[in-house]
Amino acid sequence: MPESAGKNTKTKKALPGDGQRLYHAFGPLFDADSEILILGSFPSVKSREQMFYYGHPQNRFWKVVAALCAQRDGMPSCTDGNVSTPLNAEEQACQPPHTDGEIRIPRTIEEKRTLLLAHHIALWDVIASCEITGSSDSSIKNAEVNDLSVILNTAHIRRIGVNGSTAYRLFEKYMSPQLEAYGLTMNDVVKLPSTSPANAAWSVERLTGSWRTLTS
Repeated sequence: MPESAGKNTKTKKALPGDGQRLYHAFGPLFDADSEILILGSFPSVKSREQMFYYGHPQNRFWKVVAALCAQRDGMPSCTDGNVSTPLNAEEQACQPPHTDGEIRIPRTIEEKRTLLLAHHIALWDVIASCEITGSSDSSIKNAEVNDLSVILNTAHIRRIGVNGSTAYRLFEKYMSPQLEAYGLTMNDVVKLPSTSPANAAWSVERLTGSWRTLTS
């Protein structure tokens, strides 16, 4: 077996999940009011450690989603250069307390949950179990997908966004047959550029502009 298989070649230490089948260890985030569903591929090493989605500090997911939610609330985008308009009491109640410039970025798991649910956004991953090396989507093998009925039987999802090429490819191949029973088609599914730090060619501003099709 080559040294790179099942090893972190920089540290020569085994990474969590190397050479093993891993199972998604935490459930989807949604409620009966969810209208938009965002699906990733499989939790990264950092997300598996935190037991919540997009835990890597360099992943732009929470910055992009916070910007989209701010725009839906009528606040300036992160590229406008304008001063944010004050929030009323109801808006303040469903916004996380931390800020990043003009956009309020959630930091804790509870803040992240609050932001998504307040804006009717559900969150899950395509893959239920797979073999994966570290956090690399390109290493994923023998994937088994989640059952969307867990969410679609409860929430009235009208739009699905799939974060990244690997997640979209697996969704299209294995999950698309699940849509018809809920009045959805692939026309209701948006392939989104990955927020992963590996997708370095896309800035936060560029990602946000592309992801805006999900909430428009």
